[in-house]
Amino acid sequence: MQTQANSSTAVLDNTGETTAPGTREILRGENLHKTFRSGAQDVTPLAGINLTIARGEMVAVVGPSGTGKSTLLHLLAALDTPTSGTVYFGGSSLQSFSESELAEYRNRAVGFVWQRHHLLPDFTAAENVAMPLLVRGVSLAQALRTATTWLGEVGLADRAEQRGGQLSGGEQQRVAIARALVNGPALLLADEPTGDLDQRSAENIFELMQRLHQSLQLTSILATHNLSLARRADRVLTLERGALAPGAEALSETAAPLPRDASAGATTPGDRG
Repeated sequence: MQTQANSSTAVLDNTGETTAPGTREILRGENLHKTFRSGAQDVTPLAGINLTIARGEMVAVVGPSGTGKSTLLHLLAALDTPTSGTVYFGGSSLQSFSESELAEYRNRAVGFVWQRHHLLPDFTAAENVAMPLLVRGVSLAQALRTATTWLGEVGLADRAEQRGGQLSGGEQQRVAIARALVNGPALLLADEPTGDLDQRSAENIFELMQRLHQSLQLTSILATHNLSLARRADRVLTLERGALAPGAEALSETAAPLPRDASAGATTPGDRG
């Protein structure tokens, strides 16, 4: 059954925390710092991030390349750990989780979609989608049946037996979305999910993500350079110079396009989105 996503207005309270008022918290980052060593220098893309995500929200995080959007998503997904600060899921600190509990969080609570789909090219679409189920210990037969059902959800029922390397860019990203959702996560985190796609395919993928966000009652966070798509999220946050703030300026119709990674490719206009 399809449900309408909650709309929220971003505020910046007196603690510097970007919040969504009047809704239930599902995910929170508290004073998140991340520092990397680059040659002889320290690089700090995140410098004291405070972030609260409400259950059922779709939040877009925008900012130029290299500002730490991917780093932030990786911390929220427990794919990396902060130099300092804490991520909370459902009120529990991820730092208090055992290794097995963190693995369960990554596998069951979070679905992650990357800019580059990371499909196994010699495996079929169904086999790629089934991978998270197999990690859980689901039988191969059951995993493939479930994966095929999910491929139908993303409009690829007729492509289940095609190998990953034989699919168009838009189709590959649809498979990646099905793989992210096959375990029924509460959170969908997407890092530039349309960044490698032409405009039509990007629009189709975003509409698919919106539909699934609503029908599955997900909480979704996506990092994107695409301001026209970001404007359609419930909230937009801007990440720049290590700080996070409501993205009112980025939402302006006259805002200049954000610079993106020049190495990111684009699929051909003929892609099936």
